[in-house]
Amino acid sequence: MPADLAVIGLGPYGLPLAQAAVAAGLSTIGYATGPEAGSLSPAELRRMHATGFRPGTDPAQLGRVRTAVICAPTPRGADGGLDLGQVEAAARALGARLRPHTTVILESPVLPGTTETFLRPLLEEGSGLRAGRDFHLAYSPSRVDPGSREHTPANTPKVIGGLTPACTESAAAFYSRLTDKVVRARGLREAEAVQLLETNYRHVNIALVNEMAVLCHELGVDLWDVIRCAETKPFGFQAFRPGPGVGGHGVAQDLTGHASRTLRMVELAQQVNSRMPRYVVQRAAALLNEHGKSARGARVLLLGVTYKPDLADQQGTPAQEIAIRLMELGASVSYHDPLVASWNVLDRPVPRADSLYEAAADADLTILLQQHRTYDLQGLSVKAQLLLDTRGATPTGAAHRL
Repeated sequence: MPADLAVIGLGPYGLPLAQAAVAAGLSTIGYATGPEAGSLSPAELRRMHATGFRPGTDPAQLGRVRTAVICAPTPRGADGGLDLGQVEAAARALGARLRPHTTVILESPVLPGTTETFLRPLLEEGSGLRAGRDFHLAYSPSRVDPGSREHTPANTPKVIGGLTPACTESAAAFYSRLTDKVVRARGLREAEAVQLLETNYRHVNIALVNEMAVLCHELGVDLWDVIRCAETKPFGFQAFRPGPGVGGHGVAQDLTGHASRTLRMVELAQQVNSRMPRYVVQRAAALLNEHGKSARGARVLLLGVTYKPDLADQQGTPAQEIAIRLMELGASVSYHDPLVASWNVLDRPVPRADSLYEAAADADLTILLQQHRTYDLQGLSVKAQLLLDTRGATPTGAAHRL
C-alpha cells in the first residue's frame, strides 16, 4: 500500500520526524538503517502504531512512497570525520527502489557538498533516474531538541535547499504540512552549511563558558552568578552554561580535509570541550584530597549518566570518560540515574545505586553530572558527604561547583 512518507533511519532525528508526520495525518513507514535507539518512549511508539506508523526493515516498502527522508546518523569516524556509512546504506536501499517523481530529502548532519557529490550519485546509479529531472533532491538540517516540550517540529522553522528550484519547492510543500514556517535556502550547499553553523555555534559557545569555568575557579569567581547577571542583557548575549563535557548527536566539524582551511575556532573549541571530563576528575581528586582522602579507594557516586536532562539518550555522554578516569585513579565508582537501568563502562557493568540518599551518604564523593528533574538537589546536598556539582544546579553554597 502506498505511503506519504518513508523515514529512513529511526534514531534521534528520524523518530521525531515520523512522530510529527503521523500527528499531521501522513501515512508513514519507518526503515531502520542500523541498531538505533530512538528518543521516543514505548508509550509514544504505541500511539504512533495505533495511528498507522509502520516501522520495519523490508527495503521493498521504500518503493511505494511519495517522499523519503534520510535521517541516518553520521557519528564521528576513526579519522575524526563524519562516518557516512549508514547514509550510504540508506541511499543504496532507496536507490534500488526509487520511482519517478519521488522527493528525496537528506536530514543527516553532513558537510556542505555531501548531498550533491555523495548522495546524488548513489541514488542515480541505483535507480537509473536523474536528480532534478526524474526525482526531487533536497537537504534540510535536522532541528531536533530531544525531550523538549517547548521546541517541537510544529513550531521550529525548517530550512530547505534543493538541487533545483523545483526540488526546493517540492520539499517545502512536504515540510509545510509539518511546521508553521519553511525557510528556503539558495541551494543544497547553503542548507548543509546552516547545519554546520548551528552545530558549531553550540560547541564554540559551550567551549567559551567551559574555559571561563576553569578560569573563574582559579580566580575565586562564581561563574554561575556571572552568567545569571550577564543573561539580563537584552542584546548581544546568549547564555550558555558549562558542564562536564559536550554530548549529543551533533558532531562539531572544522572542515579538515574538505576545504583549503580549517575552522580554527571550532578546532580550538573541540580541544577545550574534550578536556572537560579530565578537568572534572582533577577537581574531584583535589576535593577528596582537601578532605583528607585519596582518590585511590574512594567511593565515588555519579549522578545522571545521560547527555541531556530527563532523556535516556547516552550518545556522547561525558560520564563514560569520567568513570574511566576515576577508575584509573583507583576509585570505586557507582552510579544513579532514574532513566538508565544498567550502565557498562569498558564492557563492565557499573554498580547501580538503588537508594539515592543512602548511596550519597555512603559515598566519599558524589558528582552531579546531569540534573534530572526528579533529583531533589537541596536534600541531596544535605545527605552527601561531599558534592561536586558540574551543572550549577544546586543552591548557592550547598555544593562545590565546577
